[in-house]
This record gives sequence, C-alpha cells and structure tokens, in this order.
Amino acid sequence: MTDRKWTLKSIAAHLGVSNATVSNAFNRPDQLSKAKREEILAACHELGYFGPNKAARSLRKGTFNIVALVLPDSVEYMVSDPVASSFMRGVAKVLEPQGINLLLFSGNAESVNDIVDFVDGFICYGRPRNTKLITHLEALSKHVVTVDFELDNKASVNINNHEAAYTVAKQAFTGSETTSDNIEAAILGLRLLDTELICRVYDHHLPELNTSIAHQRLAGFRQAINELGVVIADDKTWNIPESSERYARIAAKEALNTSPRPNVLLCMSDLIALAAAREAQAQGIKIPEELKIVGFDGIDEAELFQPAITTIHQNSENKGQQAAELFINKEKQQVMLPFNLKLGQST
Repeated sequence: MTDRKWTLKSIAAHLGVSNATVSNAFNRPDQLSKAKREEILAACHELGYFGPNKAARSLRKGTFNIVALVLPDSVEYMVSDPVASSFMRGVAKVLEPQGINLLLFSGNAESVNDIVDFVDGFICYGRPRNTKLITHLEALSKHVVTVDFELDNKASVNINNHEAAYTVAKQAFTGSETTSDNIEAAILGLRLLDTELICRVYDHHLPELNTSIAHQRLAGFRQAINELGVVIADDKTWNIPESSERYARIAAKEALNTSPRPNVLLCMSDLIALAAAREAQAQGIKIPEELKIVGFDGIDEAELFQPAITTIHQNSENKGQQAAELFINKEKQQVMLPFNLKLGQST
C-alpha cells in the first residue's frame, strides 16, 4: 500500500488494463472472469484503491442514496433519548434494505446548505430548535417528510397530541376519591418556552398554542382540567428544557415543595414522569395514594418502573417506518397514527 491518491485512470494505467476493466471489477463483475476480477481487486487493495469515486458518480446521476434526518436538537442529546432512538430505528429499518444511508443532522445547525447538494431529501423529526431550518425546508424542491409537525405541500406523520394529552389527563383525575374540590394539579411541561431555563410558565409567556407538540399537549391537559372544573394555579406549570432525569428532577422537586402540594402531576414525557416519581419517593410521598403521575410516550422503562407509569403509548418505531415509506414513495399525504392509553399503577 502507498500514500498515493489513486484515481480510476491512474490505477488502470498502473495495472496495465483499461479504465473499463477496473470499473467492471468493482461495479459489473459479470463482465469479467472470476480470476481476472479477483486479480484486479487484490492489486487495488494492496495499493490502497477501493473503487471509483462514488461522490462524483452521484453528482452526475443526481442521486446519492443518502437521506438527511433533521433532529429537533443536537445529535448528542437526541441519540440518548429512547423515543428518538426508537424512531430512528424505524427509519433505518426501511431505508437500509434499500441501500439508503442516514445522515443525522442537528436541529441547532444554522442552515441545511452544507448538505443539501449531497442528499436526496430530508426527514424532519420534530420542529428543529433553530426555527430558521423550517423556512429552509419549506423552500426546498427536494422531497421532505415532516414528523410531529406539518409544512405546506409536504408529507407528514403525526399523532393527535391534543387528544392524547386530554385522554391521559382525564385518567389522572379519575377515581372515586377524586373531586374537583380536592385536586391540586401541576404540569411539568417540555419545551413550552424557547429557553434553556427550568422555570414557571405563565400564559403571557406562551406563543400561540398548536405551534409545537408541547403546546398541543398543554392544550389537551387544559381541556381536561377545564371540563372537570379543576382549578390550577397560575404558577403550577413548569418549563423543562429537555426530557432528561437531571432537568426534570429539579422541576419536580420544586413542584412538590410548593404549597399546597400537588396531588396530580401531568408530565409531557415518560422521562419527566419517571424523574418526578423518583423525587416523590425520595420525599416519602406515596404513589398513587398521595400523588398521581401520568406521562407520555410509552417507553419500556415507564412500564417496568414500580409503580408502573400511566402513560400514552405511541409507537415511535412505527412512526419512523411510516416516515421512511412516505419518503421512498415520494408521497405528500398526511398520516395520522393511532395512540393508546396505557394504564399503570401511578394513577
């Protein structure tokens, strides 16, 4: 092996064969005898040449067999999230057998310009943290599929987050001993505000509802609260900047030390609900006797926890598969997937 940068033309000249012969050895093995092909491949391998430049060929063809998966946040954070990981697994399950590769792209990036010329299109999983990327995706002529939000004239995959949140909140308020007069509710929200702070959320802080899945879930929680005549104090909704144990535990500790102490916690993710449950147990608060907790997503850990968390189960892997199918088939339809209430012992 040498440090020389070989090209198809230079490697063919070095081996004393035609350019076509080298190309066929890599791309059209039926055009050569087995012995000749193995001889050329072995010589190329020894010299450090591993085939014609696929990037140049892709530029000529206009297809790259690469799909950019735009994540809502940094790649580092998203790959550690069990819901996002399940979604990515579903996408890969469909694309990899087709020979299509995934390029993970941070939702914090400034622009898609660095990659737009080298991918066949985009699957956008949730609204990117940098909302400028949404404008870029809207303007693209390449195929785009969105997940958990919609863009005009683009395919999308969603669940009804408003209805799902309403359903799980109603379950939290259900029980023979529960009346609107003795409920003290609090909401542990996920990214209700565009800030890295863990803080209380007041109505004047909020943008218009339905701009994100967090706002849709908040609207669902509030619908259940209003229908049941429950009064929730203005200072009993928290913003948590990411779905993690560290951040959620801080917010849960603050919520559980307010007076009067909440006896119902509506959480916008299972990871938040689990952190709240651990904090409650650390404080000696009995679940569900003294505190009911509900989550959202249906991750395995929520089911295995003691007591198991009542939650909304959405099949994130199937969501990823659906998004990938829409991409491959170049469809522009809006797909609404089902969800189901998963009862645990936390309510």
